[in-house]
Amino acid sequence: MSKRLIPVLILAVGVAGFLFLKMTRPEPAEVGATERSWRVQIQQVEPGIHTPVLPLYGEVVAPEQLTVTATLAGRIGERPVTEGQRVNEGDLLVALDDDDIQPALAQAEAQVADLDAQIRSEQVRHRNDQAALTNEQAILDNARRQLERTRSLVNRNLASREALEAATDAAARAELTVNTRQRAIEEHPARLQSLEAKLAQAKANLDSTRRDAKRARMLAPFEGIVTGIQVARGDQVSRNEALLSLYPVEGLELRARVPELFRAELLDALSRGDTLRATSADNNHRFRLTRFAGTSDPSGTEAILELEGEPKGLRPGGLLQVTLERAARGNTVAIPFSALYGAGSVYLMTADSRMERVKVERIGEARGQNGERRLLVSGEALASGARLITTHLPNAVTGLKVEVADSGAVEQ
Repeated sequence: MSKRLIPVLILAVGVAGFLFLKMTRPEPAEVGATERSWRVQIQQVEPGIHTPVLPLYGEVVAPEQLTVTATLAGRIGERPVTEGQRVNEGDLLVALDDDDIQPALAQAEAQVADLDAQIRSEQVRHRNDQAALTNEQAILDNARRQLERTRSLVNRNLASREALEAATDAAARAELTVNTRQRAIEEHPARLQSLEAKLAQAKANLDSTRRDAKRARMLAPFEGIVTGIQVARGDQVSRNEALLSLYPVEGLELRARVPELFRAELLDALSRGDTLRATSADNNHRFRLTRFAGTSDPSGTEAILELEGEPKGLRPGGLLQVTLERAARGNTVAIPFSALYGAGSVYLMTADSRMERVKVERIGEARGQNGERRLLVSGEALASGARLITTHLPNAVTGLKVEVADSGAVEQ
């Protein structure tokens, strides 16, 4: 065989083999397009009556806190209490030194005694003026008669002009004395009234001083906690200077700002006589909503909640987080926050396993059976038995195909 035919033969054999393999290959299966399904968790919707809650942050205050002030100027003689000490009603809080109290009391008593003496002196003077007026009136009458006699003698040239002038002067002096005495008698009621008014003022000052002296030993008017101590024994204090504060063990309040969105609802509940309570985050303290503050600002209005039970370590000025129970709402559903899309939409699972977006009304927060936070909503589409999709899908859209991930659906 010619060497030139060998390559041609090899090429022919290769082409024949390729054609044979192509003719005997298996036919590939047809590939059809399939729709992807997203795995989600669902909750069976069962509308019912739920109690929405409102988280609040507030400051503990003592509305009946008492500031003890110095009733008189002086030095601190006793201060047996310390900061934060609990005292009983009638316990001594602080006392001024007696050596500073007695001089003020003695001065007030002396002022009353002095005015008493001045009134008695004025009464004696008045009686003397009345008696002297009678005698001075008689002297005036005699002086006037003497003046008439002297004038008659002068007219008959039986007396000198000097004698007439002397008689005239004597009559004028007697009349002046009588007028002065009469004026003193007429002024007696005014002088007496002035002295009596000063005496009344002095007696009032004495009563006030005695009261302040009695209060110089300042006793606790109720069972409470001592705070705000500003003096020590031996300190010099002035009148009305603040010494310390005392607040009652009972009667603490929590002032928390409530958004304007909820104020009208809470006021309506209070007007109906509903009892709205709040619980601290650790469940150690319970409060009852009683009223709102008289003023508000754009951020809200302060709600005032009274503490129920023992303070258990609460102190005025402390911040506390509480959960306020609002009025119960019917036909509502508690759902996970992950089920909410936007401001007020959720997705339901249709009979053909597709997502359907529906509108809902946000009522507020609620607490689950194990205490977890849940969202309380209502809406016409949330009928009993509906399947709510609780898994939050970033690509959620109406018509998206889904399937239940497991059988752990939450029963409402």
